[in-house]
Amino acid sequence: MRNGLQAVLASAVTAGMLLFSGMGNAAEIGAHTMKLASAGADGSPLALGMAKFAEIVKEKSGGKIKVQLFTNGVLGGDVQMISALQGGIVEMTVLNAGLLSSLDDNFVMVDLPFQFDSPKVADAVMDGPVGKTLLDKLSAKGLVGLGYWELGFRQLTNGRRPIATVEDIAGLKIRVVQSPIYIDLFNTLGANAVPLPFPEVYTALESKTVDGQENPAPSILTAKLNEVQKYLTLSNHMYNPQAVLVGAKFWAKLNEDERKLIQDATLEARDYERRVSREQASKAVDELKAKGMTVTELAPAEIEKFRAKIRPVVEKFSQKVDPALMAQAQAEIAKARAAQ
Repeated sequence: MRNGLQAVLASAVTAGMLLFSGMGNAAEIGAHTMKLASAGADGSPLALGMAKFAEIVKEKSGGKIKVQLFTNGVLGGDVQMISALQGGIVEMTVLNAGLLSSLDDNFVMVDLPFQFDSPKVADAVMDGPVGKTLLDKLSAKGLVGLGYWELGFRQLTNGRRPIATVEDIAGLKIRVVQSPIYIDLFNTLGANAVPLPFPEVYTALESKTVDGQENPAPSILTAKLNEVQKYLTLSNHMYNPQAVLVGAKFWAKLNEDERKLIQDATLEARDYERRVSREQASKAVDELKAKGMTVTELAPAEIEKFRAKIRPVVEKFSQKVDPALMAQAQAEIAKARAAQ
């Protein structure tokens, strides 16, 4: 009897400890509301990734952490989002990683033209030690980097003429990202680069303040830029990783369990967002063509002419990057190319 009673008591104590442990774990996730803002248009891979992230966080937190989504740049463009995160006005954003070169020169490396020649190569670099090293540099700037989503490879559009050669760009006013490398790139190609926030692009094209712009095909489609642009050139001149960032002020309010939940949700949503981005890229070109855009694909020989013309830009901006980090990136690119 005594042994039987002891067994029952032990079982009860164990069950109680498990119940208490479970209650303790649940209590580690508190109630929070996060504003997640982006310049991405509704229906774009970025916006869909944001929605997936919010869904994952809701599920993992049991509804305790609420993610409010703000797309289409309604809270400001990418540059404004950096300040908003640092000031604690917005908790989270997804933005063009190259823009972070304004905080740390090493981020210039992600925007070097014609650097990545496939998504697999880009993933190997951005998800590896080089990408992590870049994100770690943001901690001193009031930001916490959680990973990289993507906009994909950028293409060129304009409303004046087809661009099939490097000479065809001469004299065109091209809207570019608010980053020095984009400005130098298109000025070197013979265009007049005009830096503007993405939410202002449609109006600038419609009013002919600028002749053209450059963005991944899904972004061109979801922002309806085909309504104010006639010609699309498949140039693949840059690959755009998107940095997923949280403000350090908000991050400091979270415990370790909450931080892990948000980090894990970011990476889970990343895989979804990239898949959507890559599926949409080819479909978007077909749809833009169906909507009346004239599509020109650059010949390999012409791409080499582009590379030759913009070599001074690559050399200039590469000098801003830590040589050891650049060498590491080049080694990872070579390894990923060989594995394809």
